[in-house]
Amino acid sequence: MSSLAGTVLCLTMNPSVDVSTHADRVVPADKLRCGPARRDAGGGGLNVASVVHRMGGHSSALYPAGGAAGQWLTQHLVQAGLPARALPIAQDTRENFTVQALDTGAEYRFVLPGPTLAEAEWQACLDGIDGWSGAVSFVVASGSLPPGVPADFYARLAGMARQRGVRLVLDSSGPALAAALQAGVFLAKPNLRELRELTGLPLDNAVAWRAAAQALIDRGQAEVVALTMGDRGALLLTRDGAWQAEALPVEVASSVGAGDSFVGALVWSLQQGHPLPEAFSWAMAAGSAALLTPGTGLCLPQDVQRLQPLVQVQVLAV
Repeated sequence: MSSLAGTVLCLTMNPSVDVSTHADRVVPADKLRCGPARRDAGGGGLNVASVVHRMGGHSSALYPAGGAAGQWLTQHLVQAGLPARALPIAQDTRENFTVQALDTGAEYRFVLPGPTLAEAEWQACLDGIDGWSGAVSFVVASGSLPPGVPADFYARLAGMARQRGVRLVLDSSGPALAAALQAGVFLAKPNLRELRELTGLPLDNAVAWRAAAQALIDRGQAEVVALTMGDRGALLLTRDGAWQAEALPVEVASSVGAGDSFVGALVWSLQQGHPLPEAFSWAMAAGSAALLTPGTGLCLPQDVQRLQPLVQVQVLAV
């Protein structure tokens, strides 16, 4: 693998078939009559690869898949024209379920743990990255680890990427995120809740948010930190610069996919050779654009293009 040119290679260790629908209301005990179901490919890395692909960039996806849901996922990606490689596993790929209650607009998201991977199965995913043919500009590892996969899996991936001079972008949480940061990554994208869990601190004001993110850089755990904070916007930090952007005021149809759309547009822009602040503006636009899409849909390119000029990136004093 080589950096600076080539595909964005996106690894999804716990992909899913995301089913979304709506009901008049969500209450216990009653049978809840739902509307038509929509199915989308789910899982952080698949979402990121799809966004890069939609934006006109070059992306590829690598993921474990099993059972009928895994077959559906692979067929769906083929139909979408996304270059992808499925690695067979014994157990079934998970299905997740999202229901929007029409009376309140609230979303209810039911996320299953996923299949248990044997050591040979998760090792095949590392080997698949290691043996990928062709140039790779970024490796993106996004999403949770399924049962059976060790917490240091992303840390092993980070060491592999460093040996080959490839930049690793990581969007995960919990022990998997903590272990990978100890190994060091190019870019980490925690949200505020994940950063609180990582640090064990309340992080209840803007000064604390920035200090906690900057500490990851100062300790050499990440070269770039993108901290997303929902309707409070986001921060982008490096050793030499800091930027912030307010959230765009858009009407929210669904919050599903906003973080993955953010990462997808960020790496797409960097793949195009844009500087970090410009890539940050595209990421903010894509995250906001995803909010406009109902169900489990991702951002649409026309919405991203329309919103990007509206993003105001402010330079912060270093």
